[in-house]
Amino acid sequence: MADPRLTPLPTPCLLVDETRMKRNIARLAQHADQLGVTLRPHLKTTKSIEAARHVLAGGTGPATVSTLAEAEVFAEAGIADILYAVGISPDKLDRVIALHRAGCRLTVLLDCVAQAEAVVEAARASGIAIPAMIEIDADGHRSGLTPDDPELIRVGRILHDGGAELSGVLCHAGESYNVVGRAAHAEFAETERRAVVEAASALRAAGLPCPVVSVGSTPTAHGARDLTGVTELRAGVYVFFDLVMAGIEACSLDDIALSVLTTVIGHQEARGWTICDAGWMAMSRDRGTANQRVDQGYGLVCDEAGRLIPGLYVKQANQEHGVIARHPDFDGALPEFAVGTRLRILPNHACATAAQHQRYHVVPETPGAPLLDWPRFGGW
Repeated sequence: MADPRLTPLPTPCLLVDETRMKRNIARLAQHADQLGVTLRPHLKTTKSIEAARHVLAGGTGPATVSTLAEAEVFAEAGIADILYAVGISPDKLDRVIALHRAGCRLTVLLDCVAQAEAVVEAARASGIAIPAMIEIDADGHRSGLTPDDPELIRVGRILHDGGAELSGVLCHAGESYNVVGRAAHAEFAETERRAVVEAASALRAAGLPCPVVSVGSTPTAHGARDLTGVTELRAGVYVFFDLVMAGIEACSLDDIALSVLTTVIGHQEARGWTICDAGWMAMSRDRGTANQRVDQGYGLVCDEAGRLIPGLYVKQANQEHGVIARHPDFDGALPEFAVGTRLRILPNHACATAAQHQRYHVVPETPGAPLLDWPRFGGW
């Protein structure tokens, strides 16, 4: 039965299942509490003030962001403790200082001498002891210094002695996205934990402060069993989850709270295709499940109520056309969809799909309640 609340919505558009979202938020908050660490949610997925109010403790922080635009919008909304978890470049430090002067404690991230020197220069010029964390590399995924790199102490000393604030160390176990199952994620969580604790110990042994020891990725956040020596945990996509996370067993398909509402606009009967109006402009070009055990194309197909329809996926996508077809692994019977039928598509990557849209249409947890409208933003 069609949901009359969805009927007025133009397609394609972005839907959020509030019940699932709140369940996902509560699950990780409880886990962090059991592990004895502060949860610092990453807001890069939602990029929405309204969503942030649900994710953050008390609605005000602490928070993590991936762009200064996010920091500026969320600071304006009253979130006063923000970690900018992308390596800082000197040209952005004026904006960092402006945020501090507006009352937001914005912590920056770095992993080299050049960045540390730029932060110190800006701190001296502004009279603001800019807090900075040193990124630690646990698995060779991306940026960061290894715990035994002599540059770690050098960078720390530049910050501490130069007028900035050495606030701690941070690690992101990005390679955890490439393994499957809770046991494998727990192993990466321990690798992540060990790396930052070793780095923190090295700084302290050199007479430098290291009050914050931060770890996080959605797989390791859920997989962690022991975070001794860690003070805070970060994660972002867990709020909505997606097919990539389901593919590595960080969640179930029933946990995915984000979908794209689409309309059937035609058929190619000889090919067994149904054409919908959600192409890659609505779903994104992200093909994150392509290298997983099961390739989910551009997304899995649900009915308008959000119930998964077995055997269907978005096989290919053009700019404004999605091609729904039989999944290669399925040999059962498939339904037929008349032109005008509304469907939902579960995304590969929640962050990338959400970035294609300007707002969330939220299906409330209260049955029959009106849809909620949550604007979202982009930019850097």
